[in-house]
Amino acid sequence: MHSARRTPVQERSNDTVQQIFAATSSLLGKMPLEQITTSRIAVEAGVSIGGLYRFFPDKQAIIDAIAVRAVDEFRASLERRLEETGPLDPCQFMDLVIDAYVAFLDARPDFRTIALGRHISATTRESHVSADIGPAALVKRFIGSLGIPESSDLDLKIRIATETGERLIGFAYSQPTEEARARVIAEMKQLLAGYLFG
Repeated sequence: MHSARRTPVQERSNDTVQQIFAATSSLLGKMPLEQITTSRIAVEAGVSIGGLYRFFPDKQAIIDAIAVRAVDEFRASLERRLEETGPLDPCQFMDLVIDAYVAFLDARPDFRTIALGRHISATTRESHVSADIGPAALVKRFIGSLGIPESSDLDLKIRIATETGERLIGFAYSQPTEEARARVIAEMKQLLAGYLFG
């Protein structure tokens, strides 16, 4: 049985996509999203505009791809963290999830700009916020471990908690000081833990 190998063309294509992602992330750290154009991304990435359009039809597609990749990275890191941690009560679980997300946002200013600015397209966002996908699925799994059965009501509850959490994270990051941000996050933890776990 032969192992699958990528052809040189596939290698170059992947390299180009990674260059486009890296260039866009770099630009997001320097200027508002509104000032970033596909032409600017192409120049930053060192690719032709035609080369960029081979992979992405527009700027929104690049932003969505970066966001999806970041959410997948966060879920994987959170899953590892939960596996390494011993049994948690609901409040400890909520603390860990929110602290991990805040740390991820701090470490990834490109994703923070996209997520807090709500720049992800409605279609992409809708396909990644259900209770069975992304970090929400880990919350659902934890709730299941408490003996709470799956139901459409539970899915709605997780969706409401997700939507509320996103807005409160944005509010926290809009605070003028680190202390004020920490206070908002502490209140958010209590609010969401109380809502989800009673």
